[in-house]
Amino acid sequence: MESKVSEGGLNVTLTIRLLMHGKEVGSIIGKKGETVKKMREESGARINISEGNCPERIVTITGPTDAIFKAFAMIAYKFEEDIINSMSNSPATSKPPVTLRLVVPASQCGSLIGKGGSKIKEIRESTGAQVQVAGDMLPNSTERAVTISGTPDAIIQCVKQICVVMLESPPKGATIPYRPKPASTPVIFAGGQAYTIQGQYAIPHPDVSFHSVPPLSLSSLLCTFLHAAVNCY
Repeated sequence: MESKVSEGGLNVTLTIRLLMHGKEVGSIIGKKGETVKKMREESGARINISEGNCPERIVTITGPTDAIFKAFAMIAYKFEEDIINSMSNSPATSKPPVTLRLVVPASQCGSLIGKGGSKIKEIRESTGAQVQVAGDMLPNSTERAVTISGTPDAIIQCVKQICVVMLESPPKGATIPYRPKPASTPVIFAGGQAYTIQGQYAIPHPDVSFHSVPPLSLSSLLCTFLHAAVNCY
C-alpha cells in the first residue's frame, strides 16, 4: 500500500487542508484567478479557498492521491518562485526554505509522530524535509498545524508519506475543523455611539448601534470624542 501511494498509483480520494496567510493565498489565486484555475486543470484536484476577511485562510485540496500530489507540487514550486523573486530585491544570499502548513485532526497526529517520535523522525530522514507537529490544537477546533519546510521536492515526498499515515490511521471520533476568525478592528465609543476604524473613516459599529448613524471622518470623530470627554468633567 505504501509503495503504491508513494508512486501516486493508489486511486483513493483524500482531502488535505492547508493553512495560509493572505499573501500566500493571493499568490495561489493569481491575477483574475488564473493561477488557481491552472492548478485545478493540470492537477485534476479540487482546490477550494475559504472566504472571509481573515489574516489566515484554509485551502482545501480534494482528489485522488496522484492529483493531490500534483497540486502540492504546483503550490510548492509557486512558493519557491515567490521566494526567488523576493530575493532579487534583497541583500540575502541564502534562500529560505518553502514552508507549508497542513491542518490535521489531532487524533491522527499520534500516528504521524509515532512511538517516541519514531515515525516523524523517519519522515524527516527519508525526505529531507523539516516536519513539526504543533503541541496545541488550533483555536476552537480539534485540529493541529503540521508545518513542513524544505525544497519543493522534499515537501512533495513528505506530503506523500503523510498521506500514507492518514490513510492507514483514519481520524477517531468527530473532528471540529479550524475556521480562521476575521481580522478584528478597533472599536471606539464616542457620543453614545460605537465606531470601527476603516481607513480614514469611522463606521458605526452594526452590533452596537441602535439607530442609523452616518460615517464620520476621523477628525470629526476625534472632536466628538473630545467633546464628550470635556463634558464628563
